[in-house]
Amino acid sequence: MNTYPHEYESSLQQPQKFWQQQAQRLHWFTEPTEILRPRADGTADWFVDGELNMAFCALDYHVDNGRADQTALIYDSPVTGQKQAYTYRQLRDEVARFAGLLKKQHVKKGDRVIIYMPMIPQAAIAMLACARLGAVHSVVFGGFAANELAIRIDDAEPKLLITASCGIEVDKVIPYKPLVDKALELAAKPPQHVLVWQREQCQAELQLPRDCDWQQALAGVTPAECATMQATDPLYILYTSGTTGKPKGVVRDTGGYATALLYSMRTVYGIQPGQVMFVASDVGWVVGHSYIVYGPLLAGATTILYEGKPVRTPDAGAFWRVCEDYQVNVLFSAPTAFRAIKKEDPQAQLLKHYNLSHLQRIYMAGERLDPATLQWTQGVTGKPVYDHWWQTESGWPICANPVGIAEYPVKPGSSTLPVPGYDVRILATDGSELGANEQGAVAIKLPLPPGCLTSIWRNEARFNAGYLREYAGFYSSGDGGYKDDDGYVYIMGRTDDVINVAGHRLSTGEMEEVLAMDPAVAECAVIAVADDLKGQVPLGLVIVKDGVDIAPEDLSQRLIQRVRDEIGAVACLRQVHVVSKLPKTRSGKILRRLLRQLADGEPQLYVPSTIDDPGCVAELQQQLGR
Repeated sequence: MNTYPHEYESSLQQPQKFWQQQAQRLHWFTEPTEILRPRADGTADWFVDGELNMAFCALDYHVDNGRADQTALIYDSPVTGQKQAYTYRQLRDEVARFAGLLKKQHVKKGDRVIIYMPMIPQAAIAMLACARLGAVHSVVFGGFAANELAIRIDDAEPKLLITASCGIEVDKVIPYKPLVDKALELAAKPPQHVLVWQREQCQAELQLPRDCDWQQALAGVTPAECATMQATDPLYILYTSGTTGKPKGVVRDTGGYATALLYSMRTVYGIQPGQVMFVASDVGWVVGHSYIVYGPLLAGATTILYEGKPVRTPDAGAFWRVCEDYQVNVLFSAPTAFRAIKKEDPQAQLLKHYNLSHLQRIYMAGERLDPATLQWTQGVTGKPVYDHWWQTESGWPICANPVGIAEYPVKPGSSTLPVPGYDVRILATDGSELGANEQGAVAIKLPLPPGCLTSIWRNEARFNAGYLREYAGFYSSGDGGYKDDDGYVYIMGRTDDVINVAGHRLSTGEMEEVLAMDPAVAECAVIAVADDLKGQVPLGLVIVKDGVDIAPEDLSQRLIQRVRDEIGAVACLRQVHVVSKLPKTRSGKILRRLLRQLADGEPQLYVPSTIDDPGCVAELQQQLGR
């Protein structure tokens, strides 16, 4: 039965009644009676007087209600050859013990804890243990360099940092401890203590008394009970790149997030208790928070934590092998992953070795899903493939095919329909609403549904300026797109200067700051250019200072290495062109749209009348070889 129209309408017309019904599916210590409290800025707080604990809802509740011996989490690591499974009871006990260790380290409700770890079970255990105590965790992706970690440390001001001795990138061991040590040197407000999980592939040198061995410190620890949390208490801070170069700490609450995730597991993914969800992402990103750790466990499902790649660990059949081994029902990853599989195994020969009979659906998100990738994946697997759109800020899908309540025809290039709770509009620059097939800014009418960001950590002004100021009464997504005649939403790309590399949002402004620090660079720009594999990759353009004598090739390599050292390999900056001019307006603003068109070799260029030097366009075309 198609209940989508009714649910969607109800969520917008009677949001308090609708979300109160959804919240009743959670276990609350104190049921909420004040469902929505409006704020002066048009946003709202949800379930204000409700009390609960995220870790209890995700673990203890299932242990107490018949799922104690069901598998909760599966760890599969092709890079180490290790596999491990935790039942709900085992995972609850591990989390309670580690929460006890955090308590012994004087971590209490409201304290921040930085987690800088690879894709191992201890990363999820650390997150859930923080939730159990009421500490606010901030997971930093393990691919970030020391400087990026230091910036996040200074913003969050954590009491404790949790790390592992190393990560493993395909067949390369990457020691984490030297990066952590460097970050703590750079940080103005370093934490007092560091907990280190020692991996056999690399033993970290500990700096006593600051550093502590996780395994040794657990001896004799008393397991911690769950703290009682207000629904509006922060669960975590997750940093996302901003256009200014300074990362934004997205703050997520507890009760609204838990409610929204549980609703999305049924509505968007069609996951039932006991089913298996394989999300090939990283706990350092929002996808990992929502659909590797919290969402599946809230739903009583089994989640897979995969330490590997879609290819080269060992081959392009890796995802299919995991799906067969664990009888996966839902697979979710970024389009980049499937493009990589397609590149290495275009005829899907490796797929023939695996049984995907349990696999029901494949999901992609994190960047625009191009029709070719959707059609290839659907063709070789014979499974339905769904694009869906959401953001770090939203925490859960904004637009999707709501298969749990209705299944709509897939239209390549579209993320289908707004999910109940999201009033999605397409706006012109003056804030007026556009009609069907008219492209504009994608915005969401306030208030946002539960689960979305509540603020930017300690920066309410940036929250308002970045999301609420552009269109009065709306959340500005920063993405452009349109709706077709059937109401399907098409997301066409960012309207700001954030680049989306394989689903990882990175600031071009941040990369420009690094390039500009080089003594040979007079001026620079970093833009996003199309890439068959990653969707987008950064391209650097630099003007050399007068009198500097350096070969362009040497400078290019030096700048690429500088970005790698400062931001990390995740930036994927592999091309830097030395140019003589950059196109600008008369006021001095770099024309980035024109640069992107030039770099992508578009035949029809949009050269605005405000350009200061029209002759530089032909010169740049020649220098870029376009």
